[in-house]
Amino acid sequence: MAKGKEPARAWQRMLSGRRLDLLDPSPLDVEIEDIAHGLARVARWNGQTRGPRIFSVAQHSLLVERIAVAIDRGLPAHWRMMALLHDAPEYVIGDIISPFKAAVGATYKNFENRLLGAIHMRFSLPAEQPTPLAKIVKQADRWAAFIEATRLAGFSVAEAEKFFGKPDIPMRDIEPLLTPMDSDQAEDRFLTMFRALEADMSTG
Repeated sequence: MAKGKEPARAWQRMLSGRRLDLLDPSPLDVEIEDIAHGLARVARWNGQTRGPRIFSVAQHSLLVERIAVAIDRGLPAHWRMMALLHDAPEYVIGDIISPFKAAVGATYKNFENRLLGAIHMRFSLPAEQPTPLAKIVKQADRWAAFIEATRLAGFSVAEAEKFFGKPDIPMRDIEPLLTPMDSDQAEDRFLTMFRALEADMSTG
């Protein structure tokens, strides 16, 4: 570093007042209100969805949690919490579409995993998803992508099935989550689910 030159800022200030270091994130600087607020304002599909409102990452997270439960009705609360938080790093780094993630490679994934590990630790969860849960969340995430792609993002069924696989779950519990919400509603729904799962964890 040149003499007198300030190092590049690696932290982001949150509305809570926390400063989250993106390169070395501390669980102490993670607040669920910041996560919910950020995710409710990040658009899935880079905003390329139908309708006057974005489909936010907060809504996607709720959808993935519901699908994960549809896959395995016996999921304990702490696993459901990890499903809900599977995209939580995007509250500070945004929703990077899969083709770009593939182009960036392991560097991005390592960065994302450090953030997710700090988030998990903040809420007394394992730093990494247990392997059985990781498989469920991956399946739920892909099925959520199929549903979003065909309902909102202009994909044909055949095209979405090729990339994501076709869901094999009842849709009755999923339908209410598919109408894009305004950001305040999405934030509130995400926080409500988080707090319900947190209460279940404390009594489980």
